Amino acid sequence: MSAGGAPVPPPPNPAVSFPAPRITLPAGPDILRTYSGAFVCLEILFGGLVWILVASSNVPLPLLQGWVMFVSVTAFIFSLLFLGVFLSGMVTQIDANWNFLDFVYHFVVFVFYFGAFLLEAATTSLHDLRCNTTMTVSPLLSDNQYNINVAATIFAFVTTACYGCSLGLALRRWRP
Repeated sequence: MSAGGAPVPPPPNPAVSFPAPRITLPAGPDILRTYSGAFVCLEILFGGLVWILVASSNVPLPLLQGWVMFVSVTAFIFSLLFLGVFLSGMVTQIDANWNFLDFVYHFVVFVFYFGAFLLEAATTSLHDLRCNTTMTVSPLLSDNQYNINVAATIFAFVTTACYGCSLGLALRRWRP
């Protein structure tokens, strides 16, 4: 009892409890059995191909293809991290609204990848543009660079579509 006669409340519990993370995707290897897990794997695969193809074209237009490289490398790394967090089961340990984070991540990457796809398509369309290079006029892209850029454009579109499908699935989970 305290000096005023009222009982003293017990001390607070030192063990802090947090609300459970909000996630509807499974953690661990079971993530790979879902459509979302499959799309993330496809995003990593096709995004890596975009990265490799653009780099192998020797980046003839760095102003356009620099953004494509930045987006493809960044999205590749963050998709690997995203999948790693789910595969390791860390989503159950971190208090966050994972459905919302999944939606925001895929929205941002979809918008960036769509822009990268458009820039890669613009680079490819400049194949027949003639440049004056000290006494000779040559095409901006050689035939080999053109072929590589066509493949990079196709894979950038496929990767963008994969991110769009992941975005749709994330929206359904976030707003049931």
